[in-house]
Amino acid sequence: MPVRRAIAAGMAPTVHLFAKWPEPGRVKTRMIPALGAHGAAALHRRLTERTVAEMRASGLPFAVRTSGADAAAFAGWLGADVPLIEQGDGDLGARMGRVAAPAVLLGADIPDLTADHIRAMAAAIAKAPVAIGPAADGGYWSIAFRAALPLLWDDMAWGTDAVLAETLRRLEAAGIEPVLLETLSDCDRPEDLARWPWLTA
Repeated sequence: MPVRRAIAAGMAPTVHLFAKWPEPGRVKTRMIPALGAHGAAALHRRLTERTVAEMRASGLPFAVRTSGADAAAFAGWLGADVPLIEQGDGDLGARMGRVAAPAVLLGADIPDLTADHIRAMAAAIAKAPVAIGPAADGGYWSIAFRAALPLLWDDMAWGTDAVLAETLRRLEAAGIEPVLLETLSDCDRPEDLARWPWLTA
């Protein structure tokens, strides 16, 4: 079913953004040598707000999965109309594994992400069980799934350049062929800032 028809019929996947509260010293810590703790937190805030805007523009149902502050604080930051879900305990895999299918999962580190990319992820799982948006650093900027896939979350070396390759290996072993979308770059390290000067202008 085309994405627009799925949205109209209430059958579209929900887009979930994993977002931390922008507390200086606790977010974007690898950026602190270049930006300082407050500058790194401001960068995280800007990227998160931009990603929420793109989710809104996609027309798909969405939610922000929160960490580091209560719902009232996030509502004051992102808007009272934004659906909020507490991420809960555990590593990233445990928190991702709690998301009900069908779903599109996002992080807030991709400055080039657009509403079109999000809609493309949703459209892909209308044709395949899993869709992946590869990241240039060896991870992925998004993963979408039509049904629960516990094999994707346990014992993964999150935050390393092995995540995409290991995810693809597990899917192949399970006989699942994913759709791979456009590769995008994330903004995680000081050397990444030169690519997007507007982020710190």
